[in-house]
Amino acid sequence: MRLIVLGLFFHYRITNPVYSAFGLWMTSVICEIWFGFSWILDQFPKWCPINRETYVDRLIARYGDKEDSGLAAVDFFVSTVDPLKEPPLITANTVLSILAVDYPVEKISCYVSDDGSAMLTFESLAETAEFARKWVPFCKKYSIEPRAPEFYFSQRIDYLKDKIHPSFVKERRAMKRDYEEYKVRINALVAKAQKTPEEGWIMQDGTPWPGNNTRDHPGMIQVFLGETGARDFDGNELPRLVYVSREKRPGYQHHKKAGAMNALVRVSAVLTNAPYILNLDCDHYVNNSKAVREAMCFMMDPSVGRDICYVQFPQRFDGIDRSDRYANRNVVFFDVNMKGLDGLQGPVYVGTGCCFYRQALYGYGPPSLPALPKSSVCSWCCCCCPKKRVEKSEKEMHRDSRREDLESAIFNLREIDNYDEYERSMLISQMSFEKSFGLSSVFIESTLMENGGVPESANPSTLIKEAIHVISCGYEEKTEWGKEIGWIYGSVTEDILTGFKMHCRGWRSIYCMPVRPAFKGSAPINLSDRLHQVLRWALGSVEIFLSRHCPLWYGYGGGRLKWLQRLSYINTIVYPFTSLPLVAYCCLPAICLLTGKFIIPTLSNAATIWFLGLFISIILTSVLELRWSGIGIEDWWRNEQFWVIGGVSAHLFAVFQGILKMIAGLDTNFTVTAKATDDVEFGELYVFKWTTVLIPPTSILVLNLVGVVAGFSDALNSGYESWGPLFGKVFFAMWVIMHLYPFLKGLMGRQNRTPTIVILWSVLLASVFSLLWVKIDPFIGSSETANTSTCSNFDC
Repeated sequence: MRLIVLGLFFHYRITNPVYSAFGLWMTSVICEIWFGFSWILDQFPKWCPINRETYVDRLIARYGDKEDSGLAAVDFFVSTVDPLKEPPLITANTVLSILAVDYPVEKISCYVSDDGSAMLTFESLAETAEFARKWVPFCKKYSIEPRAPEFYFSQRIDYLKDKIHPSFVKERRAMKRDYEEYKVRINALVAKAQKTPEEGWIMQDGTPWPGNNTRDHPGMIQVFLGETGARDFDGNELPRLVYVSREKRPGYQHHKKAGAMNALVRVSAVLTNAPYILNLDCDHYVNNSKAVREAMCFMMDPSVGRDICYVQFPQRFDGIDRSDRYANRNVVFFDVNMKGLDGLQGPVYVGTGCCFYRQALYGYGPPSLPALPKSSVCSWCCCCCPKKRVEKSEKEMHRDSRREDLESAIFNLREIDNYDEYERSMLISQMSFEKSFGLSSVFIESTLMENGGVPESANPSTLIKEAIHVISCGYEEKTEWGKEIGWIYGSVTEDILTGFKMHCRGWRSIYCMPVRPAFKGSAPINLSDRLHQVLRWALGSVEIFLSRHCPLWYGYGGGRLKWLQRLSYINTIVYPFTSLPLVAYCCLPAICLLTGKFIIPTLSNAATIWFLGLFISIILTSVLELRWSGIGIEDWWRNEQFWVIGGVSAHLFAVFQGILKMIAGLDTNFTVTAKATDDVEFGELYVFKWTTVLIPPTSILVLNLVGVVAGFSDALNSGYESWGPLFGKVFFAMWVIMHLYPFLKGLMGRQNRTPTIVILWSVLLASVFSLLWVKIDPFIGSSETANTSTCSNFDC
């Protein structure tokens, strides 16, 4: 019904031009048509929303409860770069929550990627491994939640609820004291790391730290806990904890986070090779100790599990102000759009809180795809078993070439398992696995093990040496890493691109929303950091749009990406381009108020019906979304506000930066967002940091405020008949101002002060823009000017 009303509205707008303000009218109609098109695209992810529920007790009944021997192993990945911006204590809490998850210890391994090769990260991880010997048994004995000590001890709840052990209070008090001592040790390491010695860092054994030069250092691996490592204080085995810092040398492209994640994929395949991988950002801790079991309910489901490439959990955050001023929770995306995508081919990958099927990362297609034709060993030899050549049409050749490009040395794993050892070795040689996966026989063999596990042929004594080899900086050269295998390169939002490639191969993904959030993280709650975060996401979408991976033309050969899913991906990558018409549309009310013109002619009765119908349909569809998604009206309104704030600032910059990068090759370097460590509640909310991204919305805000004042001044001078048209223009301007109101609050900060540079730039741009449209005295018409001059000549 809204679509019908929208069509009638556009029919009226196009067939009733405003000739007195034709340029303004034409601009407004073009913007409105784009908004309508954008709204239609935005409906595709909501076509078939799904609410899923897991039954962990059935998983236990199927695979065992005591030793859980039937459950699959999981490798956790945690990535960090700069310990001064990503405090080691936050990373340590994430690691501790992983080590204490409710899952068999022999099935859990935690790999921490230190892409900054910082000795501070290494030493803090060593301290964390020692503290885990106390923390893990305490968590499992008393079933506490969450299992990150910083967040557990800071809870303002009755921690004695449901606790029946008489010794709990005593042990909790002792554990809290131990944690405070552990924090002091970590803080001491951080204080020491503030100033780097001239000779570089020295380790405890007196040798120089290998990573003193962050851009030129060897690969480093250290196993802290595990099968042969230290046990907890109760004598039980602990999950494996591995520190990894990949090799870096000048002259090599390292591909930032995506490259670090691919290094972890290879290291973990050599050392543990769990069939599933769960990646977390360093500031996202495990909030629900049964989160892994929740994921396994889908991954190990006998009916659908083999076709699932990943299970994505929603992102939830701590430390956000109660009103969520800058829509950090992103509730509409995680509770509306992602549920809708789950009804198509699955949610997009959002970079953290995601459990992958390892084989999907290797580029294999799902087992449900047609198998490769079975052939004998001699068929792989070029000198025997000649086959009749089949002529192909040009269309078939084009289709096969596109499919070949899509698969790019990716093979059906189920078919490979049907060969014996001799056939298998020849198959590996003929299919050039080394050209796809790199020069490591141990790693290549691990890629063929669908259920995981270290290859029997691997020598345990040489595994670390092999692991060092697969994280060397030249390992990925002339391979498919980052192209068809692992995390995909080519965008600052490697997560969207990686998930898109999996969906193109025919996999589907699942959205899992447990009652207790699986993971929680921290969000940049001050205005500047939030806008830079949105800028990075938007720039990634623009890069994908301008690349060969654009969903508009990529991945048609195999026919495996559902068309609604494709349209949803298209909506994701064209979303930033809405900033162009949005900026123009937000300037229109001020221009109308300053020039005395309007974009809509005098309304007839029929036109009034179409406008009322449009507003009513917008309200009703919004209420419908609120009802089926369960989100609150405040969350919905915050999302609407930040859609405008982000659109006229971060998205606008992303579009121009993406185009400049394509045309001129200008790359953009993003710094790691600093994680909040302020003890004052919401203290960071009021921190103001100057950035050029703030200029466009500030200018629009000033322009509309000036327009409102000018409009009322004109109405007071012109008499009663001018008040009617004024209300429509003022309503239009107030729509813009109300959407930008959170931005205005953030601009003022706690002290109600704004940097002078912001005011100067904003007033300058607003003034220049106004002078382009306004005459010297806009409130006196030409006829009035003529009358005034005539009177003066006759001494009236």
